[in-house]
Amino acid sequence: MSLDGVSAANISALSDRGVISEISYEVFRNPYEKYCKTRDTSPIMLTRAQGAAYSKIEELYSDASARAALLYGVTGSGKTKVIMKAIDKVIADGKGVIMLVPEISLTPQTLSIFCKRYGERVAVIHSSLSQGERLDAWRRIRDGEVDLVIGTRSAIFAPMEKLGMIVIDEEHEHTYKSEQDPKYHARDVAAYRCGVHSALMLLASATPSLESFYKAESGKYTLIPLRERYGGVKLPDAVIVDMREEMRLGNLTPISDRLLNSMREAVEREEQAILFLNRRGYNSQVSCKNCGEVISCPRCSVSLTYHTGAGGGRMLCHICGYSEPTPRVCPACASDNISFLGFGTQKVESVLDECMPDVGVMRMDADTTTQKLSYDKMLEQFREGATDILLGTQMVAKGHDFPRVTLVGVLLADSSLYHSDFRAAERTFSLLTQVIGRAGRAKDGGIAVIQTYSPQNEVIRLACLQDYDKFYEGEIAIRRELAYPPFCDMVSLTVTSESESEVLRAATALSESLLKRLRTDFADLPFTVFGPFEAQLYRVNEKYRMKMIVKCRLTARTRTLFRELLSEFALDRKATLAIDLNPLGV
Repeated sequence: MSLDGVSAANISALSDRGVISEISYEVFRNPYEKYCKTRDTSPIMLTRAQGAAYSKIEELYSDASARAALLYGVTGSGKTKVIMKAIDKVIADGKGVIMLVPEISLTPQTLSIFCKRYGERVAVIHSSLSQGERLDAWRRIRDGEVDLVIGTRSAIFAPMEKLGMIVIDEEHEHTYKSEQDPKYHARDVAAYRCGVHSALMLLASATPSLESFYKAESGKYTLIPLRERYGGVKLPDAVIVDMREEMRLGNLTPISDRLLNSMREAVEREEQAILFLNRRGYNSQVSCKNCGEVISCPRCSVSLTYHTGAGGGRMLCHICGYSEPTPRVCPACASDNISFLGFGTQKVESVLDECMPDVGVMRMDADTTTQKLSYDKMLEQFREGATDILLGTQMVAKGHDFPRVTLVGVLLADSSLYHSDFRAAERTFSLLTQVIGRAGRAKDGGIAVIQTYSPQNEVIRLACLQDYDKFYEGEIAIRRELAYPPFCDMVSLTVTSESESEVLRAATALSESLLKRLRTDFADLPFTVFGPFEAQLYRVNEKYRMKMIVKCRLTARTRTLFRELLSEFALDRKATLAIDLNPLGV
C-alpha cells in the first residue's frame, strides 16, 4: 500500500501520537524460492556400489578430525545421490554443508534437486545474483538459518559456523581457481576451513585433476570409486569423424554428414541433442587476402572475432571487450578482398537453420546469457522440451542431466589440445569425457559424435573410451619425467606496464633480484627459473606483460621469498608485479 504525498516525518509524527503503530520485519530476497515449493524427503535408496561409497564417506566424517576424500565415479554413476545421503547425515548432526559447483549454469539443476529436499534451509551464492540478494544469503548463513550453502567458488567463504562438510563437485574444473586478486583456489580454501573445523572435504569428479588423483593414490586423500553407471545404463558409444576427409569430400561446413544425419534421426525419434563448440561468435578471424593483414584489437595482442547482428555485425575482442564495425575494406591496403575464417557458435546456429529449418535450436553462450538468471530459464526450457538441440560453449558440457538427450556432438574436439600449456591434454580429456557423458543418461542409451582434425590422437581416443585410468597412467608419467605438478609447484610472476620500455626494465630488474636471492639466502633449496619472456598475450587492454616461471616447492620459506619480491616491487610506480601460485595456464 502506498500513500502519495505522505513523508517519513508524517508517519513518525502519527506514530509518536499513538495514532498508528509501526511494525518492522525483515524480508530476505530469494530468487530461487520457486524451487522450495515442492518437497521430497523420501528415503534415498542406494545401489550396492553407492552404499559402499556412502559407508566410507560416513566413516571418514564420523572420525571427527579433518579428512579429505575423492569420490571418483564415471559420468552418470549417481554421485549426487551419495552426496545427498552424506549431507543428510551431516545436517542430522546439527552441522552445516557448503557445496560448490563450477558453473552458474549448473546452479538451477543442483537447486531443483537440493531445494526439494532441504527447502528454505538452502542459501545460494554466485556472481549473477544482485548484491542485495547475496547480502541476504550471507546474513541468513551467519544467523544460522541455513543448513546447506550452494554456489560457485566464492561460496567457499560463506560464514557457516558449525561446518561439517565441504563438497566440491566437478573438482577438476579450472573455474575453482580465481585469477583476479585475491588469487586463490577454492580447493585450498576448503582444505584450510576443513582443518579449522575438523570437517570432511569431499571432492567429486568423473575426471579428477591429476593433482587430486595423485594425492588419492598416495594416501593423502581417501579414494572412493564408483565405476558403473546408475541403473545399469551403458556409457554412450563414441564415433570419431575425421574432418579432413569431410573436406576432401566437399563438405566445408562445420557439421559433418554423420553428425547431421544423427541429429535428424534423433529429432525424428523425439529425442534431444547437445552440440558443443568452445568458441563463440560467427567467424574467429577476419583477414585481407591481398596483403595478409589480420584485423586485430588495438588494445590486445589478439585478433578480433566477427559477430553477426544489425548493421553488418561487429568485430569484438573477447579479452577486453573492444568493439568496432565490420570493415568493408582492408585498413592496411584498402583492398576489398576480405576473408572471414574459422567459425563459432553463431555460424553453427546459422548452418543448422539452413540444414534443419524445422528444428528448434537454442544457442547458449556468453552472448545469449547476459540477462539475470538466463542460464536457469534456458536450461529449464530445454529440459521441458521447448527445443530439440542445445548448442553452446563449455556451459552446456558439464554436469547436466537431461534424460531425453541421446546424442552429443563435439565440434573442433582438438581445439584445446595444442595450447602452450602443460595441462592442455588434461583439460581436453576432461572436457571431452564430460560432454560425452551428457548423452544416454536414461535407459535409451546414447551416442557421441566427435569431430576432429587429429583422429589418431591418444587423448581424444581415450576420452571416447572414457578411460581415465589409462589417461592418468600416461600423463602422470610425463609429469614425473618433466617435473611438473604434482611433483613440484609452479609460480608465475607477471610484470605489467603501460610502457613497453618500462615493462622490459622492470622484468630485467625482477630477474636480477630473484636470481640474487636464490644464489644467497635460498641457495639450499631447489629452484628452476624460466624467463623473463613475453606473456602469451603480450598486450592486454593497453598494458604490456612480461613473465617469469619458477618451479619449486611451496613452503613457509619460499612463500617468504615471493612476499619479499612483492614488497620490493610495490615501490615501482611505472610497473606492477603480480604473483600467482600454481596458476591455471603456464
